[in-house]
Amino acid sequence: MKILVIGGNSGTIGKSVAGRLGKKHEVITAGRTSGDIQVDINDAESIQQMFASVPDLDAVVCCSGATKWAPFSRMSEEDLYVGIKSKLMGQVNLVRIGKDFVKPGASFTLTSGILADDPVYMSSNAAMVNGALHSFVKAVAPELENGLRLNVVAPGLVEESAERLGDAFPGHTPVPMNKVASGYVRSVEGMFTGEVIRIFE
Repeated sequence: MKILVIGGNSGTIGKSVAGRLGKKHEVITAGRTSGDIQVDINDAESIQQMFASVPDLDAVVCCSGATKWAPFSRMSEEDLYVGIKSKLMGQVNLVRIGKDFVKPGASFTLTSGILADDPVYMSSNAAMVNGALHSFVKAVAPELENGLRLNVVAPGLVEESAERLGDAFPGHTPVPMNKVASGYVRSVEGMFTGEVIRIFE
């Protein structure tokens, strides 16, 4: 397969997913400032230019997207739009635009996270966006044409980030990275669609 991994050259999860998929497939990485090609997922025109430059994709995987962490009492409307514009609409636009560029039967795999189901303090923006991504995938997957598939992986706190972020996730059990990467492989190489692949332990 020819697979585009957005965030595959920089993010903790993205690098692991790209490495895992790269053992069997041709992987092209994309990022705002790094990777084989550059893209700003906050910008629909940038997304369109990216897809035009990498034809005949069999799969698109997104491990990118920003959210705002702050107490809800101090969140402004603009703060909330950080996650809506980046992690939510960035990934929605990857599907909306990308569906017209990828090969028939191709798949899209998005990234949400455990906060949709088990939020922590200051995670209102991330939790809201993750939940919206789950609903988006369930609603849109049956509408896609040409055999296209769409799933979303919802990782828990990964072991590689536990030392740095663990205090923000009290009581959460860190998840092995190889298990998280397997969720992406399952989405890309599998045959199902419209699924939220939760990997919490």
